[in-house]
Amino acid sequence: MTRSLAQTTYDLMRSDVIFGRLAPSARLRLEDLRQQYGVSIPTLREVLNRLAADGFVVAEEQRGFSVAPISAENLKELASLRMLIEMDALARSLRAGDVAWESHVVAVHHKLARTEARMMAGDTSVLDQWKRYDSEFHNALIRACGSDELLAVHSQVFDKYLRYQMLYLTFRGAISGEEHRGMMEAALERDVPTAQAILERHISAGVIHALSAHEDRNGS
Repeated sequence: MTRSLAQTTYDLMRSDVIFGRLAPSARLRLEDLRQQYGVSIPTLREVLNRLAADGFVVAEEQRGFSVAPISAENLKELASLRMLIEMDALARSLRAGDVAWESHVVAVHHKLARTEARMMAGDTSVLDQWKRYDSEFHNALIRACGSDELLAVHSQVFDKYLRYQMLYLTFRGAISGEEHRGMMEAALERDVPTAQAILERHISAGVIHALSAHEDRNGS
């Protein structure tokens, strides 16, 4: 029961960090969190220590906990790590994926494409849904890589990268949608070089767009 409650709280807090509901560098006061999440102080300490170990929270000696800060340098580092991990996993997955994997990639892409169409039409109410489907799509592409360890590492890095996208609220519109479709088509054709080339362009352009949007928003 305690482990289940701690896991639920961990998932909620991690999501709140990723989606910006817990702001970067914000102090995490135990009493405030106890009221917000409805769990005991010992459970919160367990959850916060785990989040700190995963890099979403910072544990400060004598000062408690705070949400991990953000920076342009960290985003670039995460993007490089994501590219390194995802490119390898993508190649493995395209070579090993079966028909069930193909069907899953197509189904997830359909949900993503429909949501992206709504975003392009100006419907910002589906922002959280869009990023969830974006995550599901990239995970679907590498799902057949054959390595649980590789998938676990990718998940950690991807969620930290996703946090920046949610905080900067960036959407590249039709270009991003075309890249997603291109990756799906290359995956179904088992065309590793093309899929990797599109992925590299997709991540690099996403970082440039996010940083530019952030600078414009802050008037710098």
